[in-house]
Amino acid sequence: MANMIQRVAAIHDISGFGKASLTVVIPTLSSMGIQVCPLPTAVLSAHTGFSNFTFLDLTNEMEGIIEHWEWMRIKFDAIYSGFLGSAKQINIVSRFIDVFPCDNQIVLVDPVMGDDGSLYKTMNEEMIEGMKGLIAKATVITPNLTELAFLTEGRCDRNQFGRLEAVKNAMRSLSVSGPRYIVTTSVPVNEGGEFSVVGFDAQDNRFWRVKNKYIPVHYSGTGDTFASVLLGCLMRGENFPASIDTAVQFVSRAIHRSFGFNHERQEGPAIEAVLSTLQQSALTYSYEAI
Repeated sequence: MANMIQRVAAIHDISGFGKASLTVVIPTLSSMGIQVCPLPTAVLSAHTGFSNFTFLDLTNEMEGIIEHWEWMRIKFDAIYSGFLGSAKQINIVSRFIDVFPCDNQIVLVDPVMGDDGSLYKTMNEEMIEGMKGLIAKATVITPNLTELAFLTEGRCDRNQFGRLEAVKNAMRSLSVSGPRYIVTTSVPVNEGGEFSVVGFDAQDNRFWRVKNKYIPVHYSGTGDTFASVLLGCLMRGENFPASIDTAVQFVSRAIHRSFGFNHERQEGPAIEAVLSTLQQSALTYSYEAI
């Protein structure tokens, strides 16, 4: 029996303060009419952009939650994972996907591993290899440019991956492992500060691009926000490039709203001020086929 309200299992950490992971995922997808069932990987007092945060690892508790959900025979229309803190957590998510299959299910894996050309401190070769296995089970993956490079080359060559054709070739090669949709963020368009999000539909062999101008500010949680909106759009039946476009527009809208008020950057963008815009599709689109 189909779920009356579409349901997503969201496998992320949760921070008591600051917008990232579940504190972004839950309100974003809920505002789009989707029930979020959180499977927390850890509990933090505040996200890692703040100093002196507390951290409670829930790796062992995750398996008990999964066993209970399996006993309850819960059906999930989508499975969505974000930052994972260990190879064991990657294996748990991989088994979760095997245990909870569903017709027409969307599996979105955000392979959070690094940014700006470097891996995060918690990442290593074992984590990279584990993530390669996990994305093979996904329908959609959302690496940034750095993560795309590490998933395909084992390193990040900024000069190579700054070129659009190199990015497209890397995305095409990554799709061979399994995911139908690959969305790469932070792809430079030119040297004038314009960036883009590039999407590849492996089934149709088509590339799409949405450009966005650089805003001189960095907010925590924008990647989680983007992936959440993208998933919500796909779940409600929007086409792939329109889903990318809507996600880009929403993140940009939230950043502009926050930047204009000099909102504290570590807290993340003030998504609450613009969540109501997600209750309808975008009125205009700027995506292009490339």
